[in-house]
Amino acid sequence: MAAPKPEEISHPPMDQLQGLEYCIDSNPSWGEAIALGFQHYILALGTAVMIPSFLVPLMGGDHGDKVRVVQTLLFVEGINTLLQTLFGTRLPTVIGGSYAFMVPIISIIHDPSLMSIQDDHVRFLNTMRAVQGALIVSSSIQIILGYSQLWAICSRFFSPLGMVPVISLVGFGLFDRGFPLVGRCVEIGIPMLILFIAFSQYLKNFQTRQLPILERFALLICITVIWAYAHLLTASGAYKHRPELTQVNCRTDKAYLISSAPWIKIPYPLQWGAPTFDAGHCFGMMAAVIVSLIESTGAYKAASRLASATPPPAHVLSRGIGWQGIGILLDGMFGTLSGSTVSVENVGLLGSTRVGSRRVIQISAGFMIFFSMLGKFGALFASIPFPIFAAVYCVLFGLVASVGLSFLQFTNMNSMRNLFITGVALFLGLSVPEYFRAYTAKAFHGPAHTRAGWFNDFLNTIFFSSPTVALIVAVFLDNTLDYKDSARDRGMTWWVRFRSFNGDSRNEEFYTLPFNLNRFFPPS
Repeated sequence: MAAPKPEEISHPPMDQLQGLEYCIDSNPSWGEAIALGFQHYILALGTAVMIPSFLVPLMGGDHGDKVRVVQTLLFVEGINTLLQTLFGTRLPTVIGGSYAFMVPIISIIHDPSLMSIQDDHVRFLNTMRAVQGALIVSSSIQIILGYSQLWAICSRFFSPLGMVPVISLVGFGLFDRGFPLVGRCVEIGIPMLILFIAFSQYLKNFQTRQLPILERFALLICITVIWAYAHLLTASGAYKHRPELTQVNCRTDKAYLISSAPWIKIPYPLQWGAPTFDAGHCFGMMAAVIVSLIESTGAYKAASRLASATPPPAHVLSRGIGWQGIGILLDGMFGTLSGSTVSVENVGLLGSTRVGSRRVIQISAGFMIFFSMLGKFGALFASIPFPIFAAVYCVLFGLVASVGLSFLQFTNMNSMRNLFITGVALFLGLSVPEYFRAYTAKAFHGPAHTRAGWFNDFLNTIFFSSPTVALIVAVFLDNTLDYKDSARDRGMTWWVRFRSFNGDSRNEEFYTLPFNLNRFFPPS
């Protein structure tokens, strides 16, 4: 028997993923695009509700305050998503709230000067203003790094090998928001997980009028079915005598969002009052802004592959970071109680639906803005139990992580150097944040615990983030360990042509600014 030929046992590296129905600049029909945009809006609700639901009670806020914060966060998410898809990277990415900001915000909440306020509502307002001030000041980090093109210069030290742990841990690093939250209500979480996998993968070839409806709209269909099932359990009294934590996670009437939401409310800047500024709060928040920048860098590169685009050139990536800084500034002005980053779950949904269209994401931004102003309707969708979202995250976060691993095809993984760098960066990227999380859960403060609160917040925030730890380790090792003789092994011969806008003719198709704005901002 003849030996197999090399092309029969290996797959050549490919710049763009195959099998995607719509790429970044191709669009489905308007009806399908609107349905897909609504699906992205529903998915974005998970984080938009979860962050305020955790933080607002700690600040002394009531259900009405929580609803206003959720509305404001969704409203600004919509604006930031439009800005990013029009003038930023122009990739189909939803810009949502970020968990990276939790550590410095919780530190602000526990500031003794704020904790000493007796009136809960006054404490809520003063804490919100302090968070706003910190976000406004710290947004300058991304604005400066982005518009000065400093982040573009930094990105020249990135290689495909160095980016693999970063992009992978954008997904893998969120493992605690997956099955651990599904387990809080297994009777709705596990059916959602099984149904979503079955519809999006095993039944994906089922078509109606040549439209793969189960694959394309698996999220909407599954959420509708499981949400109705959860409401049936709630109405039948299945949780009447269950523990409070179970009721909060399983019942469809425990969010108190619909009853507390106004019919119409338009968020506006400084609605909570004039922001207050404290140097310590601002320094701590700057670490979260840096983490957001790194996580978004990985998410942008994942989104480019799932949208069948080329990797964003350095100046396009930097431009996107600049607009993201503007987004964090808007977060501070409006009072969203969180900074902005790329929504990882929505990036994963691009791959699940095989639709990477920019128009779909812009439509989802329209839904965010519209339903954030119509409070009752938006609150209805936002009352979906969180284990339903967590079940979907188990699939979508894993999909984003696997996109990061796909960059290994451009490197030589028969090199011990590359195996060392990839393994160490991935392991430390998971292990170090887990140590910080476990330490904090036991001691009620992070491992960095000095008298300088801003210093503690800075270090604890940085090392809570898996992609940030992975970037520090991978980029350092990749640029110091036998780097002179390993350009080909690192994948730099493939990567270098995507650094500049003119390096690949396809970049113009994907990343050119609209309205002929490239006349005023020529690509570098």
